[in-house]
Amino acid sequence: MTSDSTAAGAAEPPGSETMAALAVLGDESRRRLLDFVRRARRPVTREEASAAVGISRKLAAFHLDKLVASGLLQTRHGGHRPRRVGRAPKLYEPSPHALSLSLPPRRHELLASLLTEALTAQKPDESAQAASFRVARERGEALGAETRGGDITTTLESLGFEPADAGSGRTVLHNCPFHPVAAQAPDLICGMNHAFLCGYLAASGHDETTAVLAPQPGLCCVELHTDR
Repeated sequence: MTSDSTAAGAAEPPGSETMAALAVLGDESRRRLLDFVRRARRPVTREEASAAVGISRKLAAFHLDKLVASGLLQTRHGGHRPRRVGRAPKLYEPSPHALSLSLPPRRHELLASLLTEALTAQKPDESAQAASFRVARERGEALGAETRGGDITTTLESLGFEPADAGSGRTVLHNCPFHPVAAQAPDLICGMNHAFLCGYLAASGHDETTAVLAPQPGLCCVELHTDR
């Protein structure tokens, strides 16, 4: 986090799936088809979609399947009435997964999840801050166990930290996935970030690397130090 969930082991950079989905929407027919399916509020057939947009059924099927492949739509076979012969028609409906894009990457959903868990799991003898740090470390440990032995840089990139080698065993993190919340409550959010990364490193098998609080303007408040 700058001084101003866990699916973290993915090899692709954060936002790559969303970027691919946006590329698919570069075609006007696909945008119109997506808009029609979303506004229908029910599963629709290829025939309905092609008629609504004014293109052939074959072309509509091609574009609809592209939207499914990108994660913007989902499909299944079904229908309102039983069919005597042949397969039930293919139906299209909006994907339940939300897509959002932020450059640089932000992980506000992860922060919200950590804070919610800390609030609901706070022990009688804990302060809210202590509970937040504990939950963040536990979540980091879970991530470390899941990605044990994996490359640190790959994991940090998947979280949106944008790590870079600063020499002398230092790795700086050029992005804060929780900005601008970190700027509003730096002691809490940076402390949670530090606890999260400490937990991750402790459980990931990288004993030679430690997370250190080192706030600097324009950088995450945590950097990594590796014994050479």
